Amino acid sequence: MARTEHYNNPSAPRPNSIVAAVTVFVQDEHGRVLLIRRTDNGLWALPGGAQDFGEYIAETAVRETREETGIDVEVIDVVGIYTDPKHLVEYSDGEVRQQFSICFRARYVDGAPKTSDESAEVRWVPQAELDNLRIHKSMRLRIDHGYEGRSKPYIG
Repeated sequence: MARTEHYNNPSAPRPNSIVAAVTVFVQDEHGRVLLIRRTDNGLWALPGGAQDFGEYIAETAVRETREETGIDVEVIDVVGIYTDPKHLVEYSDGEVRQQFSICFRARYVDGAPKTSDESAEVRWVPQAELDNLRIHKSMRLRIDHGYEGRSKPYIG
């Protein structure tokens, strides 16, 4: 299914759903962040996805990271809560989702990067290389907040 990101776009379609979702900021021992290149839009992003029924939200973060990257993590903190109503995600099936995402900080536990049907590429990326990648503005904000190591989570 194709995915189009809209940000502050007055001609974007009106939202018709809000879904509880997560992203996961995890670094390796060299300070590199784990990123995927999404198969649905080609953009680089933190791993993550929607919560399933019967799942705690931290379990969603662990499951989605494993499914998309092959990496096992442990959730240790919250980077922020991202709910900007100007950020809409339009899917080819007609869903237009208003952003609602909790970005967790996680600790690497085990595994090696591997791709999935949602990730065309999986890499540990040095902070200095982020500007060379196609990353949506809202995702870059989460990555930057993850590197900042704020004392309190971002709420916005």
